[in-house]
Amino acid sequence: MLFRFFSAAVAALALAAPAVAQPKDNFTRTEDVIYGRKFGTALTMDVFTPKENANGKGIIWCVSGGWFSAKPAGIGLAREYVDRGYVVFAVVHGSQPKYTIPEVLDDMHRAVRFIKANAKKYNVDPEKLGISGGSAGGHLSLMQGNAPRPGNPKATDPVEQRSSKVAAVACFYPPTDFLNYGKEGESALGDGTLKGFRAPFDFHEFDKETRSFVPVADTAKRREIGKAISPAYHVTKDSAPALIFHGDADKLVPIQQAELIGAKYKEAGVPFELVVKKGEAHGWKGMDKDMKTLADWFDKHLLGK
Repeated sequence: MLFRFFSAAVAALALAAPAVAQPKDNFTRTEDVIYGRKFGTALTMDVFTPKENANGKGIIWCVSGGWFSAKPAGIGLAREYVDRGYVVFAVVHGSQPKYTIPEVLDDMHRAVRFIKANAKKYNVDPEKLGISGGSAGGHLSLMQGNAPRPGNPKATDPVEQRSSKVAAVACFYPPTDFLNYGKEGESALGDGTLKGFRAPFDFHEFDKETRSFVPVADTAKRREIGKAISPAYHVTKDSAPALIFHGDADKLVPIQQAELIGAKYKEAGVPFELVVKKGEAHGWKGMDKDMKTLADWFDKHLLGK
């Protein structure tokens, strides 16, 4: 059931075209740009470039619902960003059930590095990139905002020489702490609230002796990985400013998750704002209107407005 829900979330959030009539496209779309390869398979993104009023900044849209990712049907909710003059990079990551969250994070780091390495081509400032998404896409956004990886100046691949740091985050109802999910001490590593949602948490490691992937079954090691993939544990004074929209009736991702990381931002002195949607659950009508507030956040922290 959870997988079906999140697959539907991809249609609703991950740049899928709404059923209502859309205004004439004010952008060009470059499809299937290869930003990396994994086990011989291409990793792709679609790039939406405004035809006019470009502001020289870019926003990464995490095409992800339940860490399920697929080619977006259209611009969808991210139209507001293009309307403001942002170049939108719709990133498709290695999807569950084939890939786990740690592997998905590898893809997102690669995508950010690729965009930075090709910033001149896309006419964006590599140091002023925003990142956005909903649910799992929000989780991935916060991980980039709080746990970027430095570049390797000695790497032969120029993409890997760039860091994966972003300048601002704005997202919807993200998981932030899988070890304290809804209440202190409640695990959600494919169990608890997410007990019917195991695949993204089927952690494994490569055994060099047998040259095979083996499951990580040790509880302590699974918790260690769970902590590493939870953005709440990575907030520092250097974290990117973040805005979160969250419904206070959300049972899939409790609003406690937003409140928890919000306290971390406050402690670190990093700009943070939580917009609570009263009576709303995991998604609501009118989210397109809320996108204006997300775009305002990027205008402030990327454009200095």
